[in-house]
Amino acid sequence: MRESTWVSLLLLLLLLPAPQWGGPQDGRPEPEPEPERGPLQPFDLLYASGVGAYYSGDYERAVRDLEAALRSHRRLRDIRTRCARHCAARRPLAPLGAGPGAELPFFRALLERARCSRSCQRQRLGGPVSRHRVSEDVRSDFQRRVPYNYLQRAYIKLNQLEKAMEAAHTFFMANPEHMEMQQNIEDYRATAGVDTFQLVDREARRHLESYNAGVKHYEADDFEAAIKYFEQALREYYNEDMECRALCEGPQRFEEYEYLGYKGGLYEAIADHYVQVLVCQHECVRELATRPGRLSPIENFLPLHYDYLQFAYYRVGEYVKALECSKAYLMFHPDDEDVLDNVDYYESLLDHSIDPASIEAREDLAAFVKRHNLESELIKSAAEGLGFLYSEPNYWISYGGRQDENRVPSGVNVEGAEVHGLSMGKKSPPKIDRDLREGGPLLYENITFVYNSEQLNGTQRVLLDNVLSEEQCRELHSVASGIMLVGDGYRGKTSPHTPNEKFEGATVLKALKFGYEGRVPLKSARLFYDISEKARKIVESYFMLNSTLYFSYTHMVCRTALSGQQDRRNDLSHPIHADNCLLDPEANECWKEPPAYTFRDYSALLYMNDDFEGGEFIFTEMDAKTVTASIKPKCGRMISFSSGGENPHGVKAVTKGQRCAVALWFTLDPLYRELERIQADEVIAILDQEQRGKHGLNINPRDEL
Repeated sequence: MRESTWVSLLLLLLLLPAPQWGGPQDGRPEPEPEPERGPLQPFDLLYASGVGAYYSGDYERAVRDLEAALRSHRRLRDIRTRCARHCAARRPLAPLGAGPGAELPFFRALLERARCSRSCQRQRLGGPVSRHRVSEDVRSDFQRRVPYNYLQRAYIKLNQLEKAMEAAHTFFMANPEHMEMQQNIEDYRATAGVDTFQLVDREARRHLESYNAGVKHYEADDFEAAIKYFEQALREYYNEDMECRALCEGPQRFEEYEYLGYKGGLYEAIADHYVQVLVCQHECVRELATRPGRLSPIENFLPLHYDYLQFAYYRVGEYVKALECSKAYLMFHPDDEDVLDNVDYYESLLDHSIDPASIEAREDLAAFVKRHNLESELIKSAAEGLGFLYSEPNYWISYGGRQDENRVPSGVNVEGAEVHGLSMGKKSPPKIDRDLREGGPLLYENITFVYNSEQLNGTQRVLLDNVLSEEQCRELHSVASGIMLVGDGYRGKTSPHTPNEKFEGATVLKALKFGYEGRVPLKSARLFYDISEKARKIVESYFMLNSTLYFSYTHMVCRTALSGQQDRRNDLSHPIHADNCLLDPEANECWKEPPAYTFRDYSALLYMNDDFEGGEFIFTEMDAKTVTASIKPKCGRMISFSSGGENPHGVKAVTKGQRCAVALWFTLDPLYRELERIQADEVIAILDQEQRGKHGLNINPRDEL
């Protein structure tokens, strides 16, 4: 079974189509890399030195070492990319033949490619490749652009305002919820004068810059220039995709998937490795589409190029290209009625000598989608054959196309377009696409209704008391101290939202695991599970939902004020945000697009205590400043609300003590059900059977944990 599995995997690997778009060398092999003049300094050591210098007050050395760390990190990535592409061109994989030993040429080529890559990197780096392996914490910091946070502070200390502003803006582009940084940028601009210099994102991806330029020309009705930049953006996107895929070669780390390695023979090891590489390469669409450091649904980025281009080409009279781009867009969203109407119209404009059926979707996208789909099938096949868990993300979520005033972007004469037969259906900003109802039964005795949406000055809001008893609050608070870890749910970051508080958290499945192992009372762990299910039923009933509400994430979280850091605090414990869209206070909008968790529909917070100072939950207007309601947490109190831009919210600073709550996010889409919750349901079902004395199933709860 194992041998047939790896053979199938390797065959499918060879079937994946080669990219049809040109790279920097227009398809020619990468030139032989030349050695560096001196050894490249490891970026993690430079980063540690820069951070140490910052905290010791040596800001000049901090700037020098942090900038050097960023250059080293950038150069290391470039070397790995070039070497991977160079060796892939020089050492092509041999096709598999038939008969005994037919696979040996393939493995020989594979080993030669690996040897080529190591040699290339060693030559370019000026030393062993192992010197440049870094910890996951450092890797995460660079992905989230944390060095720029230190840089902006150091540059301010050195009175270099323009460089501080560049660093701040670069950090903020990857961390848009960081309200303190947003305030810093506003202060810098006020000091320097708004128009003194332009905001610069030092880590901006090339394709995004070209794409944004294309949009600006498009909105100015300069369609020739728009086409130029959109086409350039596509070339850059596909080249960056190739670079991302090249960087996937080598050892892989998996955080999102429960991946099982193998201790079998060579074939299993190679199949295991290449599946990891494939998953990494498959995820490059996420890497290129979302802000750094985020794990979220994918932005509708690539389809938008073709959506803009289809109309731009129409406006310059190139109907064949308009039709090709329309059909390309429909590869992602085949039911888009507006673009389907435009296809019909473009076909009617073609010369009579051209058969509309002969015009197909753009070749670059067709190759991209074909490879993407084959990879998806391959990974699913590997998951089944090799026994690991893999959930295919929905990479091409549609939120109704571009959020312009019109389906065909702005600047178009609506009356003229109607005469020409183009679909001009309006696309309004994202909104709740379900009936808004509330006031359903609360299901449980003793629960006290406090305020509804009107009394809370908003939409789809409810405040309830006595959802938990005092005894249950004490029990949950007690179990919290035994199961929570610092930084849980925040990628291990002790202070993810503010440096003035410590964050700790735990999931339901972790609580059950600790309960089963006897580290906390199983009864208390079960209470965490039960009260979250109780909250789900209340929310589903009160808002009178017509379909099942599923958990998307369940998290017990405590935030503790750090002593000595509370004087003159002006930050928030949790910045103002919305739960399923990107809050844009300046535009007074909330964009339902990645990196937001767009699949969330309802949220709830169930409070466990009130023996702390500060920590009020607040709703605001979309300006993130005007408070519309403020709620003081206490034992058994629950606030629930719809997760969209209609309910911006945050938490005021906790200035003394510890504030604990169970945070709950729900979805109406079963595709986004919380995996840990499903596993917890199975554990509870088994435990219930054991309690009833039914032992028909030979399943150990530990296996589920």
